[in-house]
Amino acid sequence: MSGVNKVILIGRLGKDPEVRAFENNVKKAAFTLATSEVRKDKEGNRIESTEWHNIVCWRNLAEIAEQFLTKGKQIYLEGKIRTRSWEENGGKRYITEIEASTFTMLGSKDENRPTETQVANLPPPPSVTAPEAPVPDFADDLPF
Repeated sequence: MSGVNKVILIGRLGKDPEVRAFENNVKKAAFTLATSEVRKDKEGNRIESTEWHNIVCWRNLAEIAEQFLTKGKQIYLEGKIRTRSWEENGGKRYITEIEASTFTMLGSKDENRPTETQVANLPPPPSVTAPEAPVPDFADDLPF
């Protein structure tokens, strides 16, 4: 029997994606994702705990992440857990990452709107005036 390796996360980006290009123009985007849980202790105090996840996206998904994802953006992500190792300073190092297979940007459309500073720095829109249309004379077409 084979196993299942599926991860579903909803969280916020801890940093902008770092994108690297490899041979054959293959791209890799890496970023951190924070997921939070809120619970109450015995005294009823609210306790929030945050887990940080290392996320990796490849190829087209990496290009989309590079274009649209920024620090603080909320996303829904699906993928699988991958652990890799390497030699460093005479010792073996390990890292566990989530290899994303898909993600969806969440949050309100207001999050995607430019800030007031960005709007203030935009050039003014060109002034366009519509030509005046002639007003038809319907006085002769009245049936009474």
